[in-house]
Amino acid sequence: MKRYFAPIFVLGAAFTKRFTRDPVALFFTFLFPLLFLFVFGSLFRNSDINFDIAIINHSQTEFAKEFVADTEKDKTFKLKSDVNNLEAAKEKMGRGEIDTVIELPKEFGTKNEKGVPHGEMIVYFDQASPQSGQTVAGVMQGILDGINKDLTKNIDPLAVKQQPLKTSSLTRFDYTFSGLLGFSILSLGIFGLANSFPADKKTGILRRLRATPLKASQLVLSTLINYAIVGLSSLVVMFIVGLTVFDFDMRGDYLSLVLFSLGGIIVMFGFGLAIGGWAKNENQSAPLSNLVAFPLMFLSGIFFPRFLMPDWLQGITGYLPLTPIIDGMRYIMTEGRTIFELGPELLTMGIWAVVIYVIAFRVFRWE
Repeated sequence: MKRYFAPIFVLGAAFTKRFTRDPVALFFTFLFPLLFLFVFGSLFRNSDINFDIAIINHSQTEFAKEFVADTEKDKTFKLKSDVNNLEAAKEKMGRGEIDTVIELPKEFGTKNEKGVPHGEMIVYFDQASPQSGQTVAGVMQGILDGINKDLTKNIDPLAVKQQPLKTSSLTRFDYTFSGLLGFSILSLGIFGLANSFPADKKTGILRRLRATPLKASQLVLSTLINYAIVGLSSLVVMFIVGLTVFDFDMRGDYLSLVLFSLGGIIVMFGFGLAIGGWAKNENQSAPLSNLVAFPLMFLSGIFFPRFLMPDWLQGITGYLPLTPIIDGMRYIMTEGRTIFELGPELLTMGIWAVVIYVIAFRVFRWE
């Protein structure tokens, strides 16, 4: 056993040292995933719902002016102050720059014989996508209903009572962060490893190693150790950025996350080892890597949750190798589960690990 594993650790350390001297590899391992993290983190950091609107105020009443000022302070709306007429607003709405246009006619806010402001606002929305406009109209109607009660002191006989519920209060970033970590594992495991072996075959490194007593399985495992160290380091960097920059709310224990992430790295890196070990050159490894990676990328819950998929597709995608990895990390980070509560995910990962490494050892070619 010692004779078998000693060369694996020695060669793994040598590969890791070689990796740290490659600036291109360091960039795509550490900085490239961070670019994705900053892009999607900026998109999903704010979980508030708001609408881009323009208000065309034709009324000169104090009530209308106060209404516009109060709407501008409301966080539900982002008021476009540079839109002054209906034609300009219509043009911006056609380009998707604003969701809704609100027009206040001249009589809006004028007082009736009882001295109470009255009038009717007009809410314009795109006929092709009416959801935003109808939602804004509903919100505005609720605001006006509240104002009406304050002005007339009338109490409606029927009403809706709002009762908050205590939930996990996850932000969109909290939910998406595990998918971004899974994407980092996927890209490094498949694209990185699938190109590593063909490059070494091209330069003749593997041919020289073949002349030694080293076995193919030892070479595969030593490469796995190298990339496992690199992969965990990349995840640690992303996690630190998520905690410090995007205020990620970690609810589970770190030991479970590290152990589970290591298991996910071992599984996904097996695919890169199998592809790179079989391919003679980059022309063979590149298309096969894309063939494996892209379905996993879009069907495993990286960029959007799987519960949005049809039921039949959810059942199929649940057996993909990347799905239990992302689901398990999400359960640990957002629901506080431990690794002992992830039996189904670990079972699926274990089956895939056995299958893919048997394939990787069998299809490996030195040249």
